[in-house]
Amino acid sequence: MTISLAISPCPNDTFVFHALVHGLVPGAPAVDVTYADVDVTNTAAERGAYDIVKVSYAALPWLLDDYELLPCGGALGRGCGPLLLARTGAGTTDLTGATVAVPGDRTTAYLLFRLWAADHPPARIEVVPFHEIMPGVAAGRYDAGLVIHEARFTYPRYGLTALVDLGEWWENDTGLPIPLGAILARRGAVDPVAAAGWIRESVRQAWADPAASRDYVMAHAQEMEPDVADRHIALYVNDFTADLGRDGHAAVDALLRRAADAGLTPQISSSRATAWTS
Repeated sequence: MTISLAISPCPNDTFVFHALVHGLVPGAPAVDVTYADVDVTNTAAERGAYDIVKVSYAALPWLLDDYELLPCGGALGRGCGPLLLARTGAGTTDLTGATVAVPGDRTTAYLLFRLWAADHPPARIEVVPFHEIMPGVAAGRYDAGLVIHEARFTYPRYGLTALVDLGEWWENDTGLPIPLGAILARRGAVDPVAAAGWIRESVRQAWADPAASRDYVMAHAQEMEPDVADRHIALYVNDFTADLGRDGHAAVDALLRRAADAGLTPQISSSRATAWTS
């Protein structure tokens, strides 16, 4: 048996899934892995393209008929939210008339941005590959850009400033962590209980011997410096990676209910609600 897995090439994903991908998890099947940006996996999951897949929490309302949320392996935490950036000196959160670059229309970053900007939306949104956002803002192609992950550590290099930390805004407003990336198992293809066990063991091994995954992480880190990769892993791989727990499930519930109430995403059907609220 071989299962298909899609994750991002980001250090948090490669760190977490190193043992599973490399056949080091006892009892787990062989893995055929694809590395892709989350905007790509969000779309691919709608086609049922992978057995286990990393997606944005914001995409769940379109996916839970075919996939089940796993309680581990994803990216959720505190102090790790998306940033809205502009050129240094721009210094205003009034986006009237602005063009804002975002990493995907069903990313959690963009959903948080839409909730935050409900009363002062920008004039234009452009979906831009993540690696092009900061250079584009720096060059003046966009008035502002929405970034995630390692951009938290590198944006000053581009002469940019953070207009708002959407994670900080979310935490202050709700008291909950920020649900960013989810791990889903395709219904009928993978036993979700078994899959969660494989992933938890992969996480356990990653923490037990961080050096074991070092070469693999850096090989996929897209020219990221080792210290930035280390900070990335330290921020995004945390207790919620091993288990969402009560606070994690509450955060997902709050995000998707707010989004549905605002008309930004479909309501979750009651038959699928237990996939992510229990």
